[in-house]
Amino acid sequence: MLYPERFSNLPAHAWPRLRALLDVHTGGGPLIQMTIGEPKHAFPAWVTDVISQNAAGFNRYPPNDGSPELRSAIAGWIDRRYGVSMDADTEVMALNGTREGLYNAVMAVCPETKNGEKPAILMPNPFYQVYMIGAISGGADPIMVPATAQTGHLPDYHALPEEVLRRTTAAFICSPANPQGAVADRDYWTRLIDLAETYDFKIFADECYSEIYRDTPPTGAMEMVQALGTDRNRVAIFHSLSKRSNLPGLRSGFVASGPDTIREIKQLRNYAGAPLPLPLQQAAAAVWSDEVHVEENRKLYQEKYELADRILGNVPGYMRPDAGFFLWLPVEDDEKAAVKLWRETGVKVLPGGYLAQDVNGENPGKTYIRVALVAPKEETARGLELIRDCLYSA
Repeated sequence: MLYPERFSNLPAHAWPRLRALLDVHTGGGPLIQMTIGEPKHAFPAWVTDVISQNAAGFNRYPPNDGSPELRSAIAGWIDRRYGVSMDADTEVMALNGTREGLYNAVMAVCPETKNGEKPAILMPNPFYQVYMIGAISGGADPIMVPATAQTGHLPDYHALPEEVLRRTTAAFICSPANPQGAVADRDYWTRLIDLAETYDFKIFADECYSEIYRDTPPTGAMEMVQALGTDRNRVAIFHSLSKRSNLPGLRSGFVASGPDTIREIKQLRNYAGAPLPLPLQQAAAAVWSDEVHVEENRKLYQEKYELADRILGNVPGYMRPDAGFFLWLPVEDDEKAAVKLWRETGVKVLPGGYLAQDVNGENPGKTYIRVALVAPKEETARGLELIRDCLYSA
């Protein structure tokens, strides 16, 4: 049987790799799961009431682009959060989780060639795996740009050769960054938007961790588009209720951009989209309209930031994350550290190299482990103490 060649050389995904690495060993204690970024805090209790009250909507096909109530709630949130007024009908589209949108954005708006050459799509390395698959599916070269301590853990796209930039059709950027927690400031956004204007490519801004931060709300891409007077079609922002509201299972996200970009994305979704059931859209609209639960959730993560600083702050190379809910901890070898930790303590973490790719023989994640701070506070504290004592005590 024949299968498409474009996916034949993909590496194994992070989770099968992790199972193959750890499952052959016996854990050294009660399991403490710190691998996957799946929020464990309680979601708003009233969400189930909203779904129940609108259960009759399961008897209807849901609006493909998002119900008017949901799109209006999203536009209202963008305005409150970033001070940017967006048209709910032409500049906002609901998503079945942002992974869908990040993938399909390439299909919808990136041309098959640019300047007569095969297109390139830029992404940080380490990166969220859908960026790479989106680029490959769209017939583009995925260009993985190191996001390391030397670059402030954000990719330096300006350092790329002109021959790459000349054929670039899009650049992915994650701020706050997964896994490092780095935040793009106003200067970074200004320089990136200027580069996109110079070489005529789009920016896909993955901002799913924007509402989990220490002190200062991270600057948003669309906020900078407005400040700079840039055409909104240049930038598409992607957000989700998964982290903000502890609702990964609701699968509610959105993409917002200028009307031309959203028109193209909607056209693809007309044929290939999987819209959220209407009762879930009603629940999502209520959640986007409420900030009380978000503030409570943020406080819980802020407490865990303080725990991490106290427990691991003396570890050489420890980075205080500005935002998000991961620690990016330095080790000599990511897989060896993960195996040692599991065998001796029962703590599971993700080898950093599983989130990155080898480029010119180097993997920028190989000397890190990613630790998710998603468990309840007491369990998180115990896990961090075990990590410290197992990996960093002389």
